[in-house]
Amino acid sequence: MDRRDFLITLPALAASLTTSGCADQKSHAQAVYMLIDTSGTYAEEVGKAQLIVNYLLGALNSGDSLAVARVRSRSFSEKDIIAKATFDGRPSQANSQKRAFRSEMEAFVRTARGSAYTDITGGLIQGAMFLNETGAGKKTILIFSDMQEELDRQTQRDFPIDLKNIRVVAVNVVKLKTDNIDPRRYLGRLDDWQKRVKAAGASEWLVINDIEHLDRLLRT
Repeated sequence: MDRRDFLITLPALAASLTTSGCADQKSHAQAVYMLIDTSGTYAEEVGKAQLIVNYLLGALNSGDSLAVARVRSRSFSEKDIIAKATFDGRPSQANSQKRAFRSEMEAFVRTARGSAYTDITGGLIQGAMFLNETGAGKKTILIFSDMQEELDRQTQRDFPIDLKNIRVVAVNVVKLKTDNIDPRRYLGRLDDWQKRVKAAGASEWLVINDIEHLDRLLRT
């Protein structure tokens, strides 16, 4: 190749290397979508969700993405996203993003109100869409809920969903009064969700009830 041909191909080569570098960064990035149940008495647990978000803000790095959304009567909507960010490569800018994220979360915790129903499935569908759009190689949905889904008569969620290559982690799955009467209700509820998310292609199903073990939230 002579000098002229080299100069002609140089821009294309640079673009190729840049694109390859970006793709490689994406493959190593993490994206987390956290669903917060605000239905019924579980809304009283929302303060604990702040602790989890604070942990995630400290653990996620530049290039990683985080979104937090509420679970309400109908949760398949971007309007339910409380805060979201992809953290900048500049440390000062990333720290500024994290401070703003924390402030938005604190405001939500102060003003959160309970909803009549619990559309966990709609939140999962919305979460999967968000995660896939980030292009991150490691994708996780956290569900902060008692995992008791209750839908109104108009809401349709009885169909297969797609969670391919997404980890699903249920956090702080408190026991209902009926679970205390018959523990099989609690165990059966978790078993049903495990079967459903695995059938949807999820790479992992995990339950974490002890917030002292938050290091298990993210896959390394």
